[in-house]
Amino acid sequence: MMAGFARGTRRYPRSRGRTGSRTGPDRATLGIIGVICAIAGFFVLGIILGPVAIVCGWLGLGRRWTGSRPVTALVALVLGAIDTLLAVIWLAGAATPGNGLL
Repeated sequence: MMAGFARGTRRYPRSRGRTGSRTGPDRATLGIIGVICAIAGFFVLGIILGPVAIVCGWLGLGRRWTGSRPVTALVALVLGAIDTLLAVIWLAGAATPGNGLL
């Protein structure tokens, strides 16, 4: 009588097949976002967009080095590291005395 109340087929109306990913963007999307951030970081805000590209690339790789590697995530990781390194060198060079102001 009341034992089967609310335990029918409508208990989970949103099946996994219809809702998509619930944990955020997938690895391919993170790789693409990372590549875009890395390329944009070469032109503006490299000190910010470089680490963002590194994080997106790392998450796009699945937070591990082994197994199959998506190419876009690996490119985002490498370009983000280069971008961050260049931004740090540029900031260190701009902080030295006699940097050509006069």
